[in-house]
Amino acid sequence: MSGYTSPEHHPAFEEYCETIFELAEDGLQVIQARIAERLEVSRPAVSEMVRRMADEGLVSTSGSGEISLTPSGQALAQTMVRRHRLAERFLTDVLNLSWAEAHHEAGKWEHVISPRVEAAIVEQLGDPTTCPHGNPIPGSDYVEPELVPLVDADRSVDMVITRIPEELEFTPGLLEFLEDNHVLPGTTAKVLAISPDGTTTLEVDNKIVGISAFTAERIMVSQRN
Repeated sequence: MSGYTSPEHHPAFEEYCETIFELAEDGLQVIQARIAERLEVSRPAVSEMVRRMADEGLVSTSGSGEISLTPSGQALAQTMVRRHRLAERFLTDVLNLSWAEAHHEAGKWEHVISPRVEAAIVEQLGDPTTCPHGNPIPGSDYVEPELVPLVDADRSVDMVITRIPEELEFTPGLLEFLEDNHVLPGTTAKVLAISPDGTTTLEVDNKIVGISAFTAERIMVSQRN
């Protein structure tokens, strides 16, 4: 296992670098409006913070307004994402918190976990490669399987729920809904039908579950041959 280290920064810089990393990880264009939406802050506040981060050498901005992490920003982001996802795994696997509780609490833990505590968590958990939602932990030995969006999966064929991207973790109530209906990484499911409005009907653990088009386009699955 390899880890990431970076100089200490103000928690706000850590939060913004993490957000930029996760937006890019989900294939979204990283612009100020998306950062503002994800962090639930004003556009002027984001503009000021991005300016300060650029002065610190953490981000750069293109002529079209797209924001990218510099190598220093990327290192800081990977540190924070790694600690957040390790904290989520610890909170769910060891302390038995729900997905939603773990996601909320990990947002606090990530800023205070020291390298020594991080190493102890890794040892306790057996060096996990993903968070509870299936997203890769930076610095782990994660190897991504071949994945397709749930909405594109073959119908009536077994598939395995593999990844709930960060974008869905910030949708109010969605983590609770997915957990309550066993739409969890590692769970086997089948697509039974897709309605004209994009709602995807799944069979999961002998239960019928309806998944919205927005969600079905983002959940990633692996199909069994």
